[in-house]
Amino acid sequence: MVHAICTGAGKDAVLALHTARAKGFDVRFALNVYDGESGRVAFHGTRKGLVEAQAEALNLELVQAPSGAEDYETVLSRLFAELREKGVGGVIFGNVHLAEVREWYDERVVRAGLEHHEPLWGQSPGELVRDLIAHGYRALIVSVDLAAGRREWLGRELSLEVVRDIEEAGADPCGEHGEYHTFVWDGPEFRRPLPIELGEIVEMKGHALLDLTLP
Repeated sequence: MVHAICTGAGKDAVLALHTARAKGFDVRFALNVYDGESGRVAFHGTRKGLVEAQAEALNLELVQAPSGAEDYETVLSRLFAELREKGVGGVIFGNVHLAEVREWYDERVVRAGLEHHEPLWGQSPGELVRDLIAHGYRALIVSVDLAAGRREWLGRELSLEVVRDIEEAGADPCGEHGEYHTFVWDGPEFRRPLPIELGEIVEMKGHALLDLTLP
């Protein structure tokens, strides 16, 4: 069966892809919905062009569309239908322990006639983020929720030291509650590293975002 990975280009999606492929899943597509007004992934702040570049580097065909908060579900349903037309039978997510989020997606994935897979579900967030680092993936913190995380995390590359800092601050080490988001630009599933360039820091909807671009 052919599968797609639902992605915002961050660590959880990339680790879910890595885990699924290691288990023998045939993952050929990436699914992404971005904010139509800003051209960025909601909360992550990652520009849609970077999601496109990452998908290509991960050897994935990207199925992508813009939405607003009011029509997110409609857009998602349309993309699920498009995936089915392309022969996809299941969608993989990178959720870890937020049951309400998993249930919301499960209902809509199943309704679309697709299988729902969660390869990271129920695992220790601290172990998962350390596994990502141990596998050799390189992830940059590009978004911080200013009410739940710390601005000084922005722009740091995930490392064991950074993970300890996040845990000592009382935050989920995987950022499952939205404390922070990342962009992964290199690792074993990548055909080549992405030549990202760091831009300015902007604030949007209570988040501090590090703008990344490609040369």
